[in-house]
Amino acid sequence: MKRASSRRPVRRRGISRIDQDSTRTHGWFVRAGFHARRDGSYVPRHSKYFGDATHGGKRRALQAAQAYLAKVDKRRTKKPARAARRAA
Repeated sequence: MKRASSRRPVRRRGISRIDQDSTRTHGWFVRAGFHARRDGSYVPRHSKYFGDATHGGKRRALQAAQAYLAKVDKRRTKKPARAARRAA
């Protein structure tokens, strides 16, 4: 007798899947670089939506979202180093 395999959902930090049939919205949403507002709430500095239809399918939209997130993360990590050099 075969045992049913339970698959764990893949954790993608900063990338969320949106599937909303009522509005025909299917794609991946990227949020990165959260910062604090004056009122104490946190909002993402970078956010972008990657639709399945626009990018040619679910897998390609995810690849585009991952590439964008890598680009944003790379850009975010460079800025503090430059600011630290100026202050010194």
